[in-house]
Amino acid sequence: MTPAAAEATADPTGTTARESRGRATFAALRVRNFRIYATGQAFANTGVWVQNIALDWLTLELTHSPAAVGITMALTFLPILVFGMYGGMIADRYPKRNILLVTQLCSASIATTLAVLTISGNITVGTIYALAVVTGFVIALDNPTRQAFVGEVVPAEHIRNAVALNAAVFQTTRLVGPAVSSVLIGTVGSGWAFAVNALLYVGPTITLASMNTAELRPVTALPRAKGQLRSALRYVADRPHVGWTIALVGVFGTFGLNFPVVLTAMASETFHAGAGLYGTFNIVLAVGSIAGALIAGGRSHSRLRLILLLGAAFGAAQTLAAFAPNLATFMVVLVVMGVTNLAFQAIANSSVQLWVDQEYRGRVMGLYVLVFMGGTPIGGPIVGWITEHVGVRAGMAVCGIVPLAVAVAMAGVLAAQPVLARRRETAAALAG
Repeated sequence: MTPAAAEATADPTGTTARESRGRATFAALRVRNFRIYATGQAFANTGVWVQNIALDWLTLELTHSPAAVGITMALTFLPILVFGMYGGMIADRYPKRNILLVTQLCSASIATTLAVLTISGNITVGTIYALAVVTGFVIALDNPTRQAFVGEVVPAEHIRNAVALNAAVFQTTRLVGPAVSSVLIGTVGSGWAFAVNALLYVGPTITLASMNTAELRPVTALPRAKGQLRSALRYVADRPHVGWTIALVGVFGTFGLNFPVVLTAMASETFHAGAGLYGTFNIVLAVGSIAGALIAGGRSHSRLRLILLLGAAFGAAQTLAAFAPNLATFMVVLVVMGVTNLAFQAIANSSVQLWVDQEYRGRVMGLYVLVFMGGTPIGGPIVGWITEHVGVRAGMAVCGIVPLAVAVAMAGVLAAQPVLARRRETAAALAG
């Protein structure tokens, strides 16, 4: 019997393993509301990439300082560090779809303000910093709500796949957004990139409003009570696998994902190019990221050791990229970074959601977002300072070495725990 025939007969329905994996990879798309939701996210995420590239480059043009790009990142994520869990608590208390409609309108208003000020020639670094803080407050509410909302759009068995497909949509738009942004910057200026972002927010607003609410799976609203944030922290503390994952995600977000700082500097200083190459870096990174997200989406389960392995692999890849001898090698390693980065993020995110009860999901994802994004006010300026004063390659190496070292250390601690437990049991038996 040929391998293909054996594979077909292994499934009594005649479905091959390859076909089954294919269906598993896109299972969440069979849910109508998720298809509508993902379509809206495609518009919103395209706009986010258009704006991010333009804002990073505009900040660099105004200041000629990679550290200023790091400060902008830090100010964006500072409100998340302070209010991240409160955003998750609000998500547990109020209808998530309504919250997301409000955050879309707020984001569109910020983009419009950036567009008007930039096109009129009145934009300043101080204004960029102020709007970065306002954006951070919106993200502090939007992100944990969005994470928890997935569990209301799809049934529990599709959550892992839906998270991975959301990541794939985000990274697919990364192929389009940077290219559009680079063209706009080079032809009509950064201000029109911000205007395009404001216009694209019409997409998610329409799709959220058009979802079939009867098919959603809303969680019972959390009544107001004292100590709800503390109870969520105790809940996580009682589940070490959740705590370990969130801790590694925090290190990842603080040091591993400072791409605006290191990639702008690599484009301008190491390879002596402009915004076009920076946009290309993001596109290449997205190619690997899409693959990583789809790999994660095809998995039906995962363990903490896989999350640690992917975190270590990403750290190793970024360390190698820092010392790439030429542009071609750098591009190849960027693809590997993309694969390991998104596989790690998608599997860590979906695992935490599946490991916790629904009534805690908003607050736990608020904590998740807090440590994932809230560390940027610490990591962004540090990496920016190292990049500016020590060197671009040194800054990027730090972004890889720290996640690699922490993932390896966590794996070592977890591997040692059974040994230590057996030793304690033996000692207790001898003492008895």
